[in-house]
Amino acid sequence: MEPIGDGELIELAGGDTRVLVATRGRRGPAPDAVLRRLVAHGSGVPADDVELVHRCEVCGNRHGRPSVGYPTTPTGAPWFVDAGAAGDVVVAAAATSRRVGVGIEPAGDDVRESVDEAALHPSERAGLALLDAPERARARAVLWARKAALLRAMGHTGFVEPSTLALTLPGDDGGVGRIEHTVPEFGPGWRGVRFHDLAVPEPVVASVAVLV
Repeated sequence: MEPIGDGELIELAGGDTRVLVATRGRRGPAPDAVLRRLVAHGSGVPADDVELVHRCEVCGNRHGRPSVGYPTTPTGAPWFVDAGAAGDVVVAAAATSRRVGVGIEPAGDDVRESVDEAALHPSERAGLALLDAPERARARAVLWARKAALLRAMGHTGFVEPSTLALTLPGDDGGVGRIEHTVPEFGPGWRGVRFHDLAVPEPVVASVAVLV
């Protein structure tokens, strides 16, 4: 395998999804560079040879998670990938058989409270109200990161209103979130969706959504 370089390599439950967490500072790597290293490590090609495509497969515009033009997975299938950054933290995720999305948010952003009604389900808001201020700020950020990761994993055609979807409350679910109140867009697959919260340097929180 290609050497992974600096950063923490994490294998999520299920066996086909790996995450690379790196810090960047002033001269650290960009998200694309970290993602190329992760794909290279899993495929055995040089990182410089990994081709990332930033073009939506539906509309052709540059938005959402990237795809991998080269290489394929060891079985010849396409990779499912995403990457994001906030502060000095970069997170990249790659899977061989399931869609993934990365959500990464500042943990102490008080502005987020002003959009709770639009972004959070009533049950999530009720759960947050029971927490003290520091715990509430962090739990709110984690919920945001989880939902951002989910929307990125779903892609262009899978948009849902964040406030219609209820997730388990961070702190009560051991860092592996699930969907508690679903929406029709998910069909029967919603029970298999998982949100893997990552241990990243403060004041950032990060989560990887893994779809079935």
